[in-house]
Amino acid sequence: MELSQKVRGLTSSITLLINSKANELKRQGVDVVSFGAGEPDFPTPDFVKDAAYEAIKSNFTHYTPASGITELKEAISERMKTDFNLDYSTKEIVVSAGAKQSLFNALYVLCNNGDEVIVITPVWVSYVEQIKLSGGIPVIVETKMENNFLPAIEDIEKKITNRTKVIMINSPNNPTGAVYPESLLKEIGELAVKKGIFIISDEIYAPFIYSNTKHIGVVNAYPDARENTIIVNGVSKAYSMTGWRIGYALGPQQIISAMSKVQSHTTSCPSSISQKAALGALTGPQSFVQEMNKAFKKRRDYLFNELSSIEGIEIKLPEGAFYLFPKIDNLIKGRLKDCEEFATKLLTDESVAVVPGSAFLARGYIRLSYATSMEEIKKGAERIKHFATTLRNL
Repeated sequence: MELSQKVRGLTSSITLLINSKANELKRQGVDVVSFGAGEPDFPTPDFVKDAAYEAIKSNFTHYTPASGITELKEAISERMKTDFNLDYSTKEIVVSAGAKQSLFNALYVLCNNGDEVIVITPVWVSYVEQIKLSGGIPVIVETKMENNFLPAIEDIEKKITNRTKVIMINSPNNPTGAVYPESLLKEIGELAVKKGIFIISDEIYAPFIYSNTKHIGVVNAYPDARENTIIVNGVSKAYSMTGWRIGYALGPQQIISAMSKVQSHTTSCPSSISQKAALGALTGPQSFVQEMNKAFKKRRDYLFNELSSIEGIEIKLPEGAFYLFPKIDNLIKGRLKDCEEFATKLLTDESVAVVPGSAFLARGYIRLSYATSMEEIKKGAERIKHFATTLRNL
């Protein structure tokens, strides 16, 4: 059987593969500590569940408009005004089956075959594959730990050609936790406007910044880039609703309308019940988000200190999201082949799941999600220390 070229060129999500292996070991009774999955361990708030239950009781269980219900778009618009001081009408908003669908739809409506999309590495696992599915060509801009994983605007500009269609940015960043400063976002916005290209700004981790500053997006930093920018966000991370699958995109009406058309022929519409749950999340008490943020900061600080004490590991304190991205080159040098072998052996020998940096186009690193309990973090940190000691004695 011969599959399409589009599919033959895809690679599986290493994050999900690691998570699957960890879950299989757990089913076998192994005490696995998982730093793999990028989802909060907090239960979905009761007021969100109540909104879903009311939707079911009132028989709100049928098709909705392809781009989402008006009430939810209004709530998204209000939340954007309140949280980010941005004004978007309901015609400039599309609700999707998760932020991942919004990202794909945006790429799909913007890219013709052979168009180039600039991605900044380390990069979330699905960007590159979605670009390829959309007919685009990923163009890589690398960053370094010593520069806090922030790109230089000159490096981005060097990669722009007459085929460049999109720059993809992600702040706070998965996997590095880097938060782009306002000055850099302004430069990216200016560059996009000058060159007549689009920005897809993935802001799903906006609630999780561990300093006194609030999230700043590219449209905040450079308002003239509004017509060049598609903002992607959702309820998955902020309200611990990963399985509910509700994301959304905001941008120029023509692009949002095109994304809605694509959606109408793929998923028809987002889940009606999940939309009501998301409406409850956005309009309900927001203290839940602040509580998670405080818990994640405490976990981040603990795990950072533990990993920093391990000889052979280099690490930067992340400013946002809920990941640590340590460099393990010096630890594995002459002992293991690469970060993938490190992750496999760590899971086999110590029952600790991490994601190898190669999943993010950054070999020599591993990603750890600290969106898990402090008890698990402490246990996992001790096991990693023991594993590192074993490696050094090889």
